[in-house]
Amino acid sequence: MAKKKQNTGSYLAQNRKARFNYAIEETFEAGMSLTGTEIKSVRAGQITIGDGFITIHNGNAVLTNVNIAAYTQGNQFNVEPLRPRQLLLHKREIATLNKAATEPGVTIVPLKVYLKHGFAKVLIGVGRGKKKYDKREDIKKRDQERELRRRLKH
Repeated sequence: MAKKKQNTGSYLAQNRKARFNYAIEETFEAGMSLTGTEIKSVRAGQITIGDGFITIHNGNAVLTNVNIAAYTQGNQFNVEPLRPRQLLLHKREIATLNKAATEPGVTIVPLKVYLKHGFAKVLIGVGRGKKKYDKREDIKKRDQERELRRRLKH
């Protein structure tokens, strides 16, 4: 039997606003604790992480405000779409996140959701909020790079 290729560049959901609104200092890869119908919805790409954030409760990392749509053939096995979901991390990673979360101006946000070896993973980032002038500089750099690529193309 042939081995399946792992597509490392694809993801199921991405939080594009996170890198715009926050300066990401550190990233972690975490597993998600999901039910059977939730993982089927995630594999179908029915997940929205734009408004999500991570909190630490009783030594556990919890993914909050992430919408996983109800699975169409799930019937009574479907769960609430916006329920908090536990993240699977090592204790030292949770301690690092907890320490970072206590600092003022720091937020822990989900960046990407993807499948790795059949398991749903979420890339979380520790971000410090950007000021308005920082965002303007990012837009300016992006526009300059786009213009440079246009000129090199022609």
